[in-house]
Amino acid sequence: MSDQASSSRPGPLGWALHWQILAALALAVVAGAFTPVESVLFAAYAFVGDLFLNALKMLIVPLIVSSIIVGIAGLPGGAALGRLGGKTLGYYLMTSFLAIMIGLVLVNLVSPGLIGGQPAGEQLGLSADTDTVLERMEGKGSGDIIGIFLRMVPTNIVAAAAAGQMLGLIFFSILFGFFMTRIDAGPGGTLKSFWEGVYEVMIKITNLVMAFAPIGVFGLVAETISKTGWGAFQPLILFFFTVLGALAVHLFVTMPVLLRVLGRVNPVKHYRAMSPALLTAFSTSSSSATLPVTIDCVENRGGVSNQTSSFVLPLGATVNMDGTALYECVAALFIAQAYGLDLSLGVQFTVVITALLTSIGVAGIPSASLVAIGVILTAIGLPLEGVGLILAVDRVLDMCRTAVNVFSDSCGAVIIARSQGEETSLV
Repeated sequence: MSDQASSSRPGPLGWALHWQILAALALAVVAGAFTPVESVLFAAYAFVGDLFLNALKMLIVPLIVSSIIVGIAGLPGGAALGRLGGKTLGYYLMTSFLAIMIGLVLVNLVSPGLIGGQPAGEQLGLSADTDTVLERMEGKGSGDIIGIFLRMVPTNIVAAAAAGQMLGLIFFSILFGFFMTRIDAGPGGTLKSFWEGVYEVMIKITNLVMAFAPIGVFGLVAETISKTGWGAFQPLILFFFTVLGALAVHLFVTMPVLLRVLGRVNPVKHYRAMSPALLTAFSTSSSSATLPVTIDCVENRGGVSNQTSSFVLPLGATVNMDGTALYECVAALFIAQAYGLDLSLGVQFTVVITALLTSIGVAGIPSASLVAIGVILTAIGLPLEGVGLILAVDRVLDMCRTAVNVFSDSCGAVIIARSQGEETSLV
């Protein structure tokens, strides 16, 4: 792509975009800490944050559809698509499993659900919002895992797009791109030119939205800090830092090793290239909303081809949830410890497998990872009310694990691109 992405252009102050976003994050923490929820300023934060989030979400459907169709249409043939799909799914399963195992080891070592060797359930108490969460979980169970596969083939593609059912949208776009190249050259060429034009326009709109990213990030984070404050962390400090530590190990140890060994690229360069996407993921708590920025960074700052990124990244934003899988595992075992259960290796293995399966479809499940944790608790026989123990810190941890999810997607795009023989700018 000839245009330089907005993420690499200096802003009005002469700063690169990732420095602007980082400064906005720091200012938001300070502003949010001193802003009461009932104030006019809080309403302003919420308005600015919601406006930015809506703008990002507006891009998702046309960007996913156009990028996948253009990418698939550019592949040489069915065998190439099969190899790309196999590598992508293999990578996602491997990194999610590694993330879960890191969480499993750390939660067993630290035992955050025990205080002075005793179960912490009574000392921690339950959040007042537990009833709300239980209502959202009503009727959920193993059917959600089956629903993941059913959502891959939507009955109405327009309705699926309107409802944000990305799995169905991705499946349809792959089929459309594949068969678009297998019709007569006249209509096939017209369709290809049309979708290439749509994709180019969506990148231009993405650049425009990203120019306002520092303002949007400020609003989102300031609103969150105003609502949660810091007092909520005190009773759950050990659990909070156990999750944070496990996420840090995956982000700063596992992923760089994979980048170096499998991708043969410089991890430091990759961190720099992905910094706008990481900061956007942290502030929005949404892999899907961050997808336009992730594609922008991977293609324009990382040098990955559109053929690879257009397949790997939209699929990753839907099914690759390393941070979420890790969090689900740690949260389920933390709740078990808080209730005084000594889980056997067999039960812990059930937690690992269930976390791996539910993380694949967590973006399509209402209440996201909280519901997935409920599925895990049901699988090992724990009461769903245990989810109330973690509500106070879930929002901030959601921001952290989303950044890990997005970074893993970007690493997958680079590693798979290198395996396809591509030369990136990260070597």
